[in-house]
Amino acid sequence: MKNYKICVYAISKNEEKFVDRWYNSIKDADYICVLDTGSNDETINKLLSYGVNVKLKTINPWRFDEARNESLKMIPDDADICICLDLDEVMVEGWKDKLLSIWNDSITRLWYRYNWSLDENDNPLVSFYANKIHKNKCYKWTHPVHEILTYTGPYSEEYKTLDDLVINHYPDSSKSRSSYLPLLELSVLEDPLDDRNMHYLGREYMYYGKWNESIDTLIKHLNLKSATWKDERCASMRFISRCYINLNRYNEAEMWLLKAISEAPYLRDPYIEMANLKYLLNDWNDVIKYCNDALKIDYNPMSYINERFSYDETVYDLLSIAYYNLGDNLNAKLNAKKALEINPNNERIRNNLEFFE
Repeated sequence: MKNYKICVYAISKNEEKFVDRWYNSIKDADYICVLDTGSNDETINKLLSYGVNVKLKTINPWRFDEARNESLKMIPDDADICICLDLDEVMVEGWKDKLLSIWNDSITRLWYRYNWSLDENDNPLVSFYANKIHKNKCYKWTHPVHEILTYTGPYSEEYKTLDDLVINHYPDSSKSRSSYLPLLELSVLEDPLDDRNMHYLGREYMYYGKWNESIDTLIKHLNLKSATWKDERCASMRFISRCYINLNRYNEAEMWLLKAISEAPYLRDPYIEMANLKYLLNDWNDVIKYCNDALKIDYNPMSYINERFSYDETVYDLLSIAYYNLGDNLNAKLNAKKALEINPNNERIRNNLEFFE
């Protein structure tokens, strides 16, 4: 087996509470490089105490791609494999042996399992495949926010998937997302034909309660010729429906959910959202119909675009309430019990079950 050298690289700003855990998870790397963009806490000192190569640079105006490209410049020439790992992320033990066991000269990029959200016991809540492990000197970062690796190498990209290499994410909920919206607007201004960031901008408008801006932007996404990924198109349609619900325009909301179901009938997400809409409208028979349609689908694509509520207790919770309102206490109790099996800490469902009984 060739002795490949691994470099973990990152950008940081005021991450002192994460440094110990982050470093201990990747201390076996051959090189560790961090570009600090303006910490005023102990981040830099803590990194230096571990022997991490730290460089300081202010990025003004702020762009994530520019910061990450500056961090790429820190990677030594003789490094073979590069791992972009933010300080709120952790490599799960055994990662190095697993990575070296499959890597070869032709691989340019690696897909791995990314646990974006975990419960208090480190059980994954939201997981998907990510791909920020790559060959050295073959990539640059593009887009001001929601930045991606863009291939610049001389040959064609070759991906490899390693299911048992896992990275866990422990986000800092106190950090502001306020820069995301203007950066997304800039990203779309720079590249109005980029379907991915048009979708993200529409979603961000939705998060901010800018319902009409969100609808207009998501329709632009759907009209782009490059917007061909059905899962993402389905998500845009679901988000448009959410906006119409918040505008109390339920007919349009239902129309867009029907479009979402037609676009990606193999995903649970649009069925669950339709069941939620029918719940709002007290249409109990349709709640049951769409929940049962969702339960017929076992396929979970492990994509960031899919919703946690599609595979948690939500579907059984909705069924239990719908059956209760139709006078079917037996099925109300059965489904409440199933919901509690998935999430025994949900007090509302527990109270519902006691009420049904």
